[in-house]
This record gives sequence, structure tokens and C-alpha cells, in this order.
Amino acid sequence: MAVSLNFTTDARAEFDEAVNWYAERSKGAAIGFVTEIDVAIESIIADPTRFVRTYAGCQLCRLKRYPYCVVYQYSADRLQS
Repeated sequence: MAVSLNFTTDARAEFDEAVNWYAERSKGAAIGFVTEIDVAIESIIADPTRFVRTYAGCQLCRLKRYPYCVVYQYSADRLQS
């Protein structure tokens, strides 16, 4: 079964802000950040139950090279970040 992924408005705004911040400093850093987010999302979609559960039913996937986490909620066929 395919899992759908939905981003909240706040999550999208935070992502855009971080990309812009990195882009102002280094195009390579911005590209690296986007790539790390893509890898995290692919990992979450591949196995949503794999990552640590936190409060309020949320789970998080830490990025390897950047000080960010992808925080999400998983229910049988839907992810929300």
C-alpha cells in the first residue's frame, strides 16, 4: 500500500526558510540540505515505524549533516510532517 505524505503549512515554511538561509551562505550547503531532507523523507516512507516516537504521537528522523529533524505523525496509510 502506498503511503501519502502531507506537509503542514508551518513545516513547508520552516523548510523554505532553512533553504534560503543556507543558500545565502553557500549554494552547495543549500543543495546538500535539500538532498538530506529528500533522503530522510525516502527513509520515512520506506519504513515509517522505524524512527523514534516522541510526545503527542510524533516521530522524528534526524538529518545526518544538518541540525534538523523531520518530525512526522504516521497513521496506517498517511504521513504528516
